[in-house]
Formats: sequence, C-alpha cells, structure tokens
Amino acid sequence: MDYREDAEDGRGGDLRKPFLHTGSWYRMGSAQSSMMGSAQAIRDSSISVLACVLIVALGPIQFGFTCGYTSPTQSAITKDLNLTTSQFSVFGSLSNVGAMVGAIASGQIAEYVGRKGSLMIAAIPNIIGWLAISFAQDYSFLYMGRLLEGFGVGIISYVVPVYIAEIAPQNLRGALGSVNQLSVTIGIMLSYLLGLFVSWRILAILGVLPCLILIPGLFFIPESPRWLAKMGMTEDFEASLQVLRGFETDITHEVNEIKASVSSTNRKTAINFADLKRRRYWLPLMIGIGLLVLQQLSGINGVIFYSNYIFETAGISSSNVATVGVGAIQVIATAVATWLVDKTGRRILLIISSSGMAVSLVLVATAFFLKGFVSEDSRMFGILGILSVVGVVFMIISFSLGMGPIPWLIMSEILPIKIKGLAGSVATLCNWSFSWVITMTAPLLLTWSSGGTFTVYTFMCIFTVAFVAIWVPETKGKTLEEIQLSFR
Repeated sequence: MDYREDAEDGRGGDLRKPFLHTGSWYRMGSAQSSMMGSAQAIRDSSISVLACVLIVALGPIQFGFTCGYTSPTQSAITKDLNLTTSQFSVFGSLSNVGAMVGAIASGQIAEYVGRKGSLMIAAIPNIIGWLAISFAQDYSFLYMGRLLEGFGVGIISYVVPVYIAEIAPQNLRGALGSVNQLSVTIGIMLSYLLGLFVSWRILAILGVLPCLILIPGLFFIPESPRWLAKMGMTEDFEASLQVLRGFETDITHEVNEIKASVSSTNRKTAINFADLKRRRYWLPLMIGIGLLVLQQLSGINGVIFYSNYIFETAGISSSNVATVGVGAIQVIATAVATWLVDKTGRRILLIISSSGMAVSLVLVATAFFLKGFVSEDSRMFGILGILSVVGVVFMIISFSLGMGPIPWLIMSEILPIKIKGLAGSVATLCNWSFSWVITMTAPLLLTWSSGGTFTVYTFMCIFTVAFVAIWVPETKGKTLEEIQLSFR
C-alpha cells in the first residue's frame, strides 16, 4: 500500500484534522499572484519561512517575559501585597511548576491538534495568567496567574523549536532554529527594561501583548508539513510545503523524502516503551535529554540569580541597570550564535560554549575563594570583585553562543517523528525540572560556599564538553530525514 492509499484509508477512521487549518490564502497559485503586490515576497522561500518564524517567535518572547518578570518587580509586589520573602519566592518558582505540567502535556497536544493548535492552546492560559497577576489583591491570584503562565510556557518551549525545525529548509534550519532562544532573551531584556519605567501591574498587562498578537498571526501561517504528512493529509501537506518553499520552487524531491520517512513509520501504531530499546530511538532521546539537562546543570540560572550581589560587591551601585545590561549582552551573543550556527556547525559551538563557561566559572570561583583571605578594605578585594563580574559576563556570553540556543535546536532535529511527541515531552520536562532544582538550590549552595558552588558548576561544564564530543552528532546541512536515518 502506498502513501496516498494509506491516507485515503484513514479518512473514514481515526484521522485527526489540525485544530487550526492550514488556510486557503496560499492556494491561489501563481496565476492569481500577479494581481498581488506582495506576490514576489511570498514566492521567496526565505521570506516566507522567515515570516512564519517571526510570528511563532512571539511565543518564546512570552516565555522570556515570564522568566524575567520577577526581577524588576520583587520589591514593589512584596510591598504592595505585604508578601514575605518566602511567599514571593514561591510566586517566582511556580512558573517552573506550571511549565513541568505543560511539558508533560506538550508532546501529546502537539501530536493531536498540530503545532499551530498547540500554540493557540498555550496562548490562552498565558493571557489569563497575566490578567490574574495584574488584578491580584493577594498572593492567591498571583500564584494562580503564575501557574497558568508556566503551563503555557511549558507547551511553547517544546512546540516552537519543533515547528521551526519542521518548516525550515536545511540550509537555514540552524539560524532559524536559534531564533527561538534569541526571542527568549529579547523577552527577558524587555521585562527588565520596561520594569524600570512602569509599575508591576502595568508590566503584567504588557505581558499579554505577545500572545494577543500571536493568536491572529497563527491563522496566516501554514501548519507543519511534516505533521500533516504524518496525519495522512497529503493535499494539505504538499500545499503547506509549497508555500514555505515558494510557488515557483520544485518541491518534488523534498515531498518524496518526507513521504518515504513517514511511510516507514506506521502512524496508527502508538509508541511503547519496548520500542525505546532500539538504537534509533534511545540514542536520540538520550542525546536530547542529556543536552537539555546539562544546559541547566551548568548553573546558568544560579549565576544569573546571584548576579545582582556580584555586581554590588564590585561597586556597581544600580543593580537593576546592570541586570538590563546582562539582558542586552544575552541578546547580542545569541544573535551572534544565530548567525554562526549554520556556518560553523552545532558541535563546535557547543564545545566552545561549554569550554568558555568552564573557564569563566573558574574565574568566578577563584575570586570568591580568594576573597576569604583578603580584607574587605583592601585594593585586592575590589580587584577580585571586578574579576568575578568579568567571569559572570563571559559565562553569560559563552552560554548564549551555544548552550543557550543549540540544545533546543538539536532536540527538535534528532527526535524521530514516531516518538517526537512522547520523547519531546520527556526532554522538555527534564529541562524544566532541573531548572527548578537549580533555581531552588542555588541560594542554599551559595550560602554554604560561593566558591564551592561555582566549582561544582565548572565540573558540570567540563562534563558537557566530553558529552558533546562523544555523543552529539553534527546536523548542519542535513535534512531531518537524513539526521534520523543516521541513528538506524
């Protein structure tokens, strides 16, 4: 039975339609396109794909805004609602809890309603969550809003990189995939920057905007052609791919590659844990989970959490302005990674990034160890403070060049289509779980020993270098089907 016959057989059965249809605007064809002033732009495959990426990138901007919101608002929220420090800490950490729940559901939601439908579902609790925070009169509404935001972010963190990887041509997939993390850093910086000028309630209202723009934007972009192919929607699959590559582009070869990949997997057969014993499944799953866990075990959240104190000890009076500066550095470094990833490759950037983080953390750890042996009034104490700031800044730059964007990119590239829903959920859940662990343990570890804490993070970065060198394949310049075939 060929692909089309299989699709036809499924029409009367359990075939699932996308929650948001791929739309009909791009079915006009080139005969009518001459009547449109924007026809040439639509035909250009890069512009077409870029437009889709820019629309879904509103999701990661929302993700970043959620992550950064608590930093500029802590003192104001604590004062206005009479919260204790522990109550505000719970408020901050609940986004991670919500994200874990969202991560568990993300894979199955994305498989059942499609990538676009998943983003629609994620946008709604985000909007409700921000409104709940904005109008909160006590901690109960704050907690509810933060949990809802986290749930939406957990779905977004899985679906957006997968959607981008599935629509991007192989020569642009690395750069476009890195836009996901770039958008997260932009969202973080915007929350830091706007927090300097508006109240915490207004900042929460502004947090609604990315999702309010995302929802209508989803109706103007095609569904993932690979998901449509998996669901047996041949006509929609080919139409979606045609608009993504341009009306004048011959997509025959890519269509046949995707069909061959999908037809080798029985889409009606659910994945079971016995299948995970096969190398083609367990190896990409292990690599995807490993990278996303090591991303958190590098201690990046702990370092950023402690950056205000480091800046203060170095003599920087305005920690809020310094935090905005850190956000700007993240954006610039991630933008550089976006430009480099399809030129240098994923592996080399991951190795350079992890090595740079290890060296930076050695500087920070050394500075804190030596501070215990010098007087606070001495010139050396000030020099060590500056050294610690330099270490933190270079760690953030190193993280943004590789370990920030690339684990999500590789996860979306290497997971086989049959297990992508389940495996993606597990990998995303592991990332958010370890993010919560690092965020909760960092203050305790830093109280125990600042130098010791950064030394632990250093060893994790060194282990990451070895993990990447031994296990992580290079995916630059390969189609998703070629990458997944290499694991068989």
